[in-house]
Amino acid sequence: MSDLSTRVSEFYGAHWRGFMVSVVVAVAAQFLSEHYGAPAMLMALLLGIAFHFLAEDAAGACKAGIDFTARTVLRFGVALLGVRISVELMVGLGANLILVVVLGVIFTILFGLLAARLLRRGWRFGLLTGGSVAICGASAAMAISAVLPKNEQSERNLIFTVLSVTVLSTLAMIIYPILTQTFDFNDEVAGVFLGGTIHDVAQVVGAGFSISNEAGEVATLVKLIRVAMLAPVVLVISILVRRYAEDTDNMGKRPPILPMFVIGFLGFASLNSLGMIPAVVADGMASLSRWALLVSIAAVGMKTSLKRILEVGGQAIAMIVLETLFIAMFVLLGVLAFGH
Repeated sequence: MSDLSTRVSEFYGAHWRGFMVSVVVAVAAQFLSEHYGAPAMLMALLLGIAFHFLAEDAAGACKAGIDFTARTVLRFGVALLGVRISVELMVGLGANLILVVVLGVIFTILFGLLAARLLRRGWRFGLLTGGSVAICGASAAMAISAVLPKNEQSERNLIFTVLSVTVLSTLAMIIYPILTQTFDFNDEVAGVFLGGTIHDVAQVVGAGFSISNEAGEVATLVKLIRVAMLAPVVLVISILVRRYAEDTDNMGKRPPILPMFVIGFLGFASLNSLGMIPAVVADGMASLSRWALLVSIAAVGMKTSLKRILEVGGQAIAMIVLETLFIAMFVLLGVLAFGH
């Protein structure tokens, strides 16, 4: 017992400062979001970048805690996302529209890989950007990054992707509702389009409910279908990466076939589908998940300098914009074909 308590004490002593700094940044980001309407994830990211100096010093008091928060707290938050998923929610939408959403996710990831190859970017970057655009923005970017082999560009690419999808998602929240009026979509079809194309959950909710309550509810449901694909996508990436890494020396340490946070995600989704998680508990866990992701993205921001983000280049910006346009066009054509 004494050895265990000593280890716990050492772990706490090494990590609490970095973790608490990340919490303070996340709370400040939430305050700015609630009072000025800015996306909380974006604010946490930008504020985190401003405190990059805390993570620069390898011997600094905060570095270990920031690393822990950016890695472990992130995975905890992704696992808890599973409580928002249930099979019952998806049944009422209809097979055709669900197929459009699912295929949109798959083809957007494949498009990201193709674009990366054509623009001579690494396959990691193609998976990271394509997956984040296809599934759920910043949350997907962080989850996919967690299972990709690390290299010297990993953190820079992650921070760029999170920043880009958050900005693009905010623009989509403003522009896409106007498109639904232009095409004269009814509330259900508008909700499918918004939920199937906008990157982050918060912006989906904002765009959907700006049209009507029904559009907002459908948009949120469709978005959760995309979120539900996070676990299988991460699993497939994990398996393919491990197989590909066998013949590659510079890939870094290979991730496990099924990471624990994916198992947690699937477990919570299954329990919620079976009605074994009370609504009040599910709401609390969903809120905790959101805070864990907000705190972890603040830590991710601290780990990456603004100078390194700017080194990504115009091709990377073009890639993520093209991926955003691709999923928008794919889902738009799908709802035009099946939505009326």
